[in-house]
Amino acid sequence: MSFEEMDVDTIWQNGEFVDWDDAQTHVLTHSLHYGTAVFEGVRCYDTVDGPAIFRWDEHLDRLFDSAKVLGLDIRHDREEITYATAELIRRQDLHSCYIRPLVYYGYDQLGVSPEDCPTETIVACWPWGAYLGEEALENGVDVMVSSWRKHASSQIPTNVKATGPYINSMLAGEEARGNGYVEAIVLNKEGNVAEGPGENLFVVEDGEIYTPGLAESILDGITRKTVITLARDLGYTVHDQATVSRGELYTADELFFSGTAAEVTPIRTVDDTEVGNGGRGPVTAEIQQRFFDLVEGDLDGYDEWFRYV
Repeated sequence: MSFEEMDVDTIWQNGEFVDWDDAQTHVLTHSLHYGTAVFEGVRCYDTVDGPAIFRWDEHLDRLFDSAKVLGLDIRHDREEITYATAELIRRQDLHSCYIRPLVYYGYDQLGVSPEDCPTETIVACWPWGAYLGEEALENGVDVMVSSWRKHASSQIPTNVKATGPYINSMLAGEEARGNGYVEAIVLNKEGNVAEGPGENLFVVEDGEIYTPGLAESILDGITRKTVITLARDLGYTVHDQATVSRGELYTADELFFSGTAAEVTPIRTVDDTEVGNGGRGPVTAEIQQRFFDLVEGDLDGYDEWFRYV
């Protein structure tokens, strides 16, 4: 669905609510040329107690940490950005939505150094369903191992959610889709499994759960942390600093993606090799159900993860 088809009309830009079509930036904006922006992807869910932003504080932590690494001085404090986001949701009468905060170097000069470029901040919200498709949540997705490798943290900090490095994700994802797959899996420079283009990866083997560790050049996903907690609370052993070889993808009992956009999505084939029974496995199904019970407000004990609008 294009933005034109969505019933959204307002964006918060540099401290003001502006009409969607008036949220403009100059074509010589520094970040447009050099990828010097940081962002977050956050979901607001329509819970039984009303719209609630999921793990907002953790997303803000990462946004401010990412900005610090790039030297971006965010001119708005957490409270102002939080108010603006909740007000955007209220003004547009959104019960569930995707939230995109973005902080970037603006227009002043176009040397590689962003010195003297102003820091711009926007927040936008819009309706967004299942990232990889509604059927994918039940039936799983077909993926391929990309020929593109994930950059190492010695090259670009992998704990920073910046726009520029996402060209790596775009290339991997488009390679997969061009070859008839739904999504990609990216290996790191050592040839071990890193993650998907916009998702973390989990492996189920003999009833235990493995996910590549931070040293494997992954983004430390907030949904990844959520899944680890939920799985452990269900009694599963979770190895959250694992090293996973490419070969283990083909012999795993189950595989699934996690991410703000992808939520919990099973993987049914890798490089045309069937994973497990070729569908959503029992461990994945239990964790997925637990996750949706959580974000729909049907699960007690995790109230600190929600900020109600």
